[in-house]
Amino acid sequence: MSGLSLEGITKHFGNVAAVDDVALNVPHGTFVCLLGPSGCGKTTLLRMIAGLEDPSAGRILLDGGDITGVPTHKRDFGMVFQSLALFPHLNVGDNISYALRIRGLPKAEQRARVEELLALVHLPGYAERPVSKLSGGQRQRVAIARALAVSPRLFLLDEPLSALDAKLREAMQVELRQLQQQLGITTIVVTHDQREAMTMADLVVVMSEGRIRQAAPPVEIYRSPADSFVADFIGSTNLLELTRHNGQAAIAGHVLPDLALPEGQDNARLSIRPEDVRLTAPGDCALTGRVTFLRDLGGTVEIFVEVAGTTVTVVTPPRERPGVAAGDEVGVALPPDACVVLKQ
Repeated sequence: MSGLSLEGITKHFGNVAAVDDVALNVPHGTFVCLLGPSGCGKTTLLRMIAGLEDPSAGRILLDGGDITGVPTHKRDFGMVFQSLALFPHLNVGDNISYALRIRGLPKAEQRARVEELLALVHLPGYAERPVSKLSGGQRQRVAIARALAVSPRLFLLDEPLSALDAKLREAMQVELRQLQQQLGITTIVVTHDQREAMTMADLVVVMSEGRIRQAAPPVEIYRSPADSFVADFIGSTNLLELTRHNGQAAIAGHVLPDLALPEGQDNARLSIRPEDVRLTAPGDCALTGRVTFLRDLGGTVEIFVEVAGTTVTVVTPPRERPGVAAGDEVGVALPPDACVVLKQ
C-alpha cells in the first residue's frame, strides 16, 4: 500500500505495554495528529516510526517496503523534537545546512537550499543570525527548516509547539499546517492539545492506554465519537446515562422517543455537545431541570442545568442568551440529530 502502514505495532517496557497492537494506514500527503493524555503511548509510537525505538512486535511499512529494522539515519525522515535541539554554537544557516554538509553537498548548493528554506519559513536574511538571538517562534521555524533540509520522506514532530505562549502557539499551528499543505509532505505530530489537533490534522488518532480509540478526520471525531473516552477527551460534551424504560431509551425514567439503545443492551451513554442542547419552557420537552449557574465568557455563555441529578452544560452565543437565571426551572431539549448513543 502507498504511504505509511503500521501493522500490529506493540512495545513492551518490562511487563507494561506502552503501545498495544496498533494498526494504522496513512496515505501520502496526510497530516496526522497522535492525540491523547500523558502516558497514552503516542510519543513511543512516534519514536518507533522514527526508528528511535524497536517494536516488540509488528511491522512498519513505507510505500510497501518493510522499514521496521532500518536504522534511523537511513530512513530519510525529518524530525523536530520538543526541545528543538538546535546547535547553540552554530548560526541559523549552519544549523539548517548541517545535514547537507554531512552528506557532502557542495557549499553553493547548501547556501541555496538554506536561503530557499528560510524564505519558506518566513525568515529571509536570517542565515548569519546567532541562534541565541532568536525568539521562541523563530527558533521553532529554524528547527522546522533544518528538518526539511534533506527533503524527507516523512516529517515527524513531537509536541513541537508546547513551549510557546498561547497566542504564538495558535499562529504557529496555522503556519505549520499551511507549510505542510504547500509541500504535500506526510506529517505526523504528537500532541496532547485537542485544539491543536483539530486545527491542523487531516487525520486525528486518539490514543489511550497504548491503543487507538478512534482514527478519523477532526469533524468525525467531534461529531461521531467512537466511545465515551473520545467524546469526553475531544472538546466538551454532556455524557448522560441512558436506560431502557418500557422498551424505550430514557434518562432517569423520562422516555426519549427519537433515540434507541444499542440492540441487546439495557444501558448506554448519550453524548451531546453543549452548543447543541436547547433550553425551552418547562414541560415543552421530555426533560426538565433547574438552572444552577451561568458563566459569561465573552464569546459564549455557559449555562449549567441540573437534570435528574446530572449537570447538563448548555453553550450559546451572547446574542442568543436565554432570559434565565439561577434557580429557574427550564425544559432541556436534546435534538436527536445531535445525539450520539455510545455503548457502555
